Amino acid sequence: MATSTLLGIGTMAQKNSSPNLAISGLASGMDWATIVTELATAERAPETQWQTQQTAITAQNTAYSTISADLNTLQLDTDNLVDPSFFDSVTAASSDTSVASASVSSGTPIGDYAFNISQLATAAQLNGTTHVAQVLDPSDGPGSVTIGSAGFSTPITAGTFTVNGARVTIATTDSLQDVFDAIATATGNKVTASYDANADKINLTSSDGSPITLGSSTDTSNFLQVAQLYNDNGDGTENTGAISSTTALGHVNLEADMTSADLAMPITNGGSSNGAFEINGVSFSYNADTDSIQDILNNINQSAAGVSAAYDPINNRFLLTNTNTGDVGISTKDVTGNFLAATGLASGTLTHGENLVYTLNGGTQPIISQSNTIDSSSSGIIGLSVAAATTGLTTVTVKPDTTTISNAIQQFVTDYNTLQTYMNSQQAVTTGANGAVTPGTLTGDQTTTNIASSLRSVMASVENIPGTSGAVTQLADLGFSSDGSDNNISLSDSNTLSSMLTGNLSDVQALFSDPKNGLAKLVSNYITTVIGTNGTLPSRTSDLNTQSTDITTQISNLESKITSDTNQWDSEFQNMETAESQTNQELTYLSQGVSSGSL
Repeated sequence: MATSTLLGIGTMAQKNSSPNLAISGLASGMDWATIVTELATAERAPETQWQTQQTAITAQNTAYSTISADLNTLQLDTDNLVDPSFFDSVTAASSDTSVASASVSSGTPIGDYAFNISQLATAAQLNGTTHVAQVLDPSDGPGSVTIGSAGFSTPITAGTFTVNGARVTIATTDSLQDVFDAIATATGNKVTASYDANADKINLTSSDGSPITLGSSTDTSNFLQVAQLYNDNGDGTENTGAISSTTALGHVNLEADMTSADLAMPITNGGSSNGAFEINGVSFSYNADTDSIQDILNNINQSAAGVSAAYDPINNRFLLTNTNTGDVGISTKDVTGNFLAATGLASGTLTHGENLVYTLNGGTQPIISQSNTIDSSSSGIIGLSVAAATTGLTTVTVKPDTTTISNAIQQFVTDYNTLQTYMNSQQAVTTGANGAVTPGTLTGDQTTTNIASSLRSVMASVENIPGTSGAVTQLADLGFSSDGSDNNISLSDSNTLSSMLTGNLSDVQALFSDPKNGLAKLVSNYITTVIGTNGTLPSRTSDLNTQSTDITTQISNLESKITSDTNQWDSEFQNMETAESQTNQELTYLSQGVSSGSL
């Protein structure tokens, strides 16, 4: 009975006090959490070695990636050298570049070509009739023309201008007659102005016949310039008491809709919703109420009509110019409406283009080219293009482009050396100041060793190439050499390379591009076995990636086991704490009972 009471009271005591038994050593006084951590660390020990292996694999793959990239660069170098036509590369030079420049493509026959250019090609131009714009004052006199909105080529600005030293002030709201009156008032009627509606010009007259002096550095209005009024009459001769505008003043307003374009003949749609016309057989449509003339000029210039369209403000006319040179015409036709008639193009005058005329190599028979660029269609010289700039004689020399070929060979060797130097650096073993020896990333790697030695063997290979003189059978015959200390090659004699390219180009071509034994072909084929789809490096990299993946899986599996073990250890220690806590509580109860005499 006492025992059951004791156990019952102990159980109650345990329920009434709820210590957090997950706290390490709360009941037992043992730091079991640290023990669990140390057990997990001990179990995790293999991961350090695995991670070191994984780091080494990553470094190897990075090195292989660089080797692969360098091999790819070297193979790209062989793309030119393996092509026999590359060694047919030629260059062209003109003896007088002011007359013509020259360019050439592979296959052009080597030699000197004398061009005597007697006439350059020009483009045909359709010059529309002049004075297509409405005059400034069509009917009501200068008093009805407001200068700020009149059809000048450039808007008039307000301000002052000077006549015979007298300052004339105008506003954009003034009429043309107001300006004339202001000139007369400022000069005391010594200079008067008038408007000639037939010529569409402003005339200034001196009352006493003395020369008129216009303008000063303090003028702020552009009236004199826009009105085309100059001291020298526009022809370099001093005026003798009379000055007139050098050109008609009315101009076409290109930006306004066609009905407000200030044309002498208004543009219409011809009774249709849209007008239409053709240039060189290409159709264009317009709406006179909404389109501007500039819109149509832009459409023409962006079309397949083969002409450029523009407005000539000096002569107050429209122009069509062929975009190609040569003696070819320009056809125009109003289909609906009168766009071409109103702009003066329908009745314009065609200035025929001219063909380029030249002779070749002293011949007496003139040769014709519609373009100023002479090509094989007229000269018969395949691949040669001569751009004429002026008339005259020039000799174009076509010769082998040994510079380009030399640069390609040297780049090939340079990139080979870059690859060998890198592989050597990755295999090198270094010794620190403390004597510690550190292997390279690829030290002892047989794959890298094989690539380095195999490439060296290919570069040094000597084969009998049929059809050659035998003067060039290996790189050494071009002035390249190796000192035997490493796998690198250097150009020890550039003169030898130059002389062989000049005197034995066919042998150099065979050395690199022979389809069976050519050096570029052999190198390219070997590189394919290394970096191709089933090549050595992709296979090696794949194996390393598999190893790295396996290590990751091992680490993950071990971590899962450590987590499980840690949970188990935590649970067991917590159970120990629970048992220890219960025992401590029961001992405390017994001690208290004995002390109080209740037991």
